[in-house]
Amino acid sequence: MHSHTIEAWEHRHDFLGADHARNEGRTWLVVGVTLATMVAEIVGGTVFGSMALTADGWHMSTHAAALGIAALAYRFARRHADDARFAFGTAKLGDLAGFASALILAVVALAIGAESVRRLADPQAVAFGEALPIAVLGLLVNLASAWLLGGHDHHGHDHHGHDHHGHDDRDHGHHGHDHRRHARGHDTNLRAAYVHVLADALTSVLAIAALLAGRVYGIAWLDPAMGLVGAVVIVSWSWTLVRTAGAALLDVVPDRGLSAAVRARLETDGDRVADLHLWRLGPGHSGLIVSLVTDRPQPPAAYKARIGGLPGLSHVTVEVNPCPGPAPGRAAA
Repeated sequence: MHSHTIEAWEHRHDFLGADHARNEGRTWLVVGVTLATMVAEIVGGTVFGSMALTADGWHMSTHAAALGIAALAYRFARRHADDARFAFGTAKLGDLAGFASALILAVVALAIGAESVRRLADPQAVAFGEALPIAVLGLLVNLASAWLLGGHDHHGHDHHGHDHHGHDDRDHGHHGHDHRRHARGHDTNLRAAYVHVLADALTSVLAIAALLAGRVYGIAWLDPAMGLVGAVVIVSWSWTLVRTAGAALLDVVPDRGLSAAVRARLETDGDRVADLHLWRLGPGHSGLIVSLVTDRPQPPAAYKARIGGLPGLSHVTVEVNPCPGPAPGRAAA
């Protein structure tokens, strides 16, 4: 291969989602709104001597920290998208940030649950009139934040790059790479940020219901009871986020249907898949490494053509192993 043709075989490892820039901007905006509300509540609570207002301000700070992690993850992933130190780009940083945010969410929920249990066992007087407008303010801020982060369906488009073919004269056969851009897929980082503001909105709704019941009917125990309900729901959401982000970080097969479709298309005319690895590279992007055993070897491009059109395959490597005589039975993948 001549050195002047190498550019045609090279490709970027940028697997960021199609809406990465827009989602980053939305997240920074929500961080700003959250921080402004936090400062206003803490300053207002201090000036007017409202412990409830001050406490809610510090509660907002935990969500500002989690949302800040999400925003910084977007920024870092974008700025280092072409950094050669990251073998498959920086798109998975969003999954790492989502995992961290889910853990923060779980800690906050457990703290709320513990305090609710303590107050059920040792009831305290609640200033219903003072706390109610604070809960309403918190709900409005979080509904606005949820609106900013919501509507994050990925209406992207596909970019088709180059097919990269290699040739190896040793016994292990031919290798080829295919790099394609697919924009569709969920963004774990944005989902984690959305769940944070949604969880805060839920606690505000439950608090408003409890405070209204307490103010009208004098049911004081409903306030900590609602706190406990909210904690259980938030822990459940957190666990779902942990599972989703953890699966991506551990390279769990993202789509078993896609894996089966790849195998079905490749195992024709006596060809057999000896090894197959499918994993998530980023929102809407999957990597594939497949090893074939065949008694009639073809160039890697022929096998990539068989799986052409399957959604989400952004980085494909094909290895073809020639085998004299009849093709062996299927090996475990």
